[in-house]
Amino acid sequence: MWILKLIQDILSVPAILVGVVSFVGLVVQKKSFSEVISGSIKTILGFLILVAGAVTLIGSLNALGPMLETGFGIKGVVPNNEAIVAIAQKTLGKETALIMVFGFIVNILLARLTPFKFIWLTGHHSFYMAALISATLGTAGLSGIGLVIVGAIILGLMQVLMPAWIHPYMKKVTGSDEIALGHFGTLGYYVSGTIGKLFGNPEDSTENISFPRSLGFLRESIVATGITMIIVFLIASIAAGPSFVESKLSGGQNFLVYAIVQALTFAAGVGVVIYGVRMIISEIIPAFKGISDKIVPEAKPALDCPVTFPYAPNAVIIGFIFSFLGGILSMLIMPLFNLPVIIPGLVPHFFVGGTAGVIGNATGGKKGAILGSFVNGIIISFGAALLLPALGALGFENTTFGDSDFQWLGILISLVAKLFK
Repeated sequence: MWILKLIQDILSVPAILVGVVSFVGLVVQKKSFSEVISGSIKTILGFLILVAGAVTLIGSLNALGPMLETGFGIKGVVPNNEAIVAIAQKTLGKETALIMVFGFIVNILLARLTPFKFIWLTGHHSFYMAALISATLGTAGLSGIGLVIVGAIILGLMQVLMPAWIHPYMKKVTGSDEIALGHFGTLGYYVSGTIGKLFGNPEDSTENISFPRSLGFLRESIVATGITMIIVFLIASIAAGPSFVESKLSGGQNFLVYAIVQALTFAAGVGVVIYGVRMIISEIIPAFKGISDKIVPEAKPALDCPVTFPYAPNAVIIGFIFSFLGGILSMLIMPLFNLPVIIPGLVPHFFVGGTAGVIGNATGGKKGAILGSFVNGIIISFGAALLLPALGALGFENTTFGDSDFQWLGILISLVAKLFK
């Protein structure tokens, strides 16, 4: 069991997993000891820098959420992958670990034996998907070794098929065929890219937005991000009121000062994420060549969604804002369909909505980023509501999965289970 636990920990920590992959790739290429150590450590550091930026982002969004809820009286179910997975581990920890370990093996075998040459390296999303699969299969009636075998096959398939599905649009984002997207928001990304292709013009890019000379500072994406988020945070803090912000969130700091600091902290987090991603890409692509040449010919690393952010930083913020607006619209109309009210989760709307914006921009410019991310916001909101019954007892915990692939797969498993009793 300790060996299984070690493997699970390696697979569930993206920095370590990608570091191991980099190490193997460099060793297979017979690089010098110095190059192997340097490349492996720099790959791990790149991911840890990315994680540090993501933690900073999430911290600011966690401050924004209560202000919006209090200021605008929003109540309902809040999608949060980390929360629902933590709850699931209380009863499904062993099944989740086994599905994750054997699912990665299935992923490697499928990449070796089929045309889908993708190795999934977003370890935490593998962990979340394993938890979703174990919960929905358990609710459907499977248990023991049968649950693990079926779950591992499903996970392995998802880890090669989802990057393959979105890869034509990912190539438009990156302009190359060297990396793939490994993040379980693929349905929303694909819809965003398709909407951009149908209604937009990729030449009209969000990155070509022109500003008057007096507003030239907005050409710097991190500055534009900071100013946008200052406006959002100030509106939320004023709506929540100084007494709430200063007593519950800021520790007595003036509510306007607190809002501005949190907004700029968010922008700093974006900058850190982009730096980390660039560092990862510069190291993982040469290292991965060893794996693609020797172990899984033509294999491509499927990486987490922030890998798209440096290619269109303006589209990330546009995608976040319009995905969130799609979530708000969904929240308002859900009672008309007798569905649970899903409060827009800022974390999924930033990461998934931002990525949808980048992909929509790659296929349809500004229109693609706006329309594609807006529809993505609707998809992940209604998907979260429809998924709740498929989670069984977990569906009563006031949270659910926030990304589209968790949602449609969980709903599909539930429907198949009902069909076959």
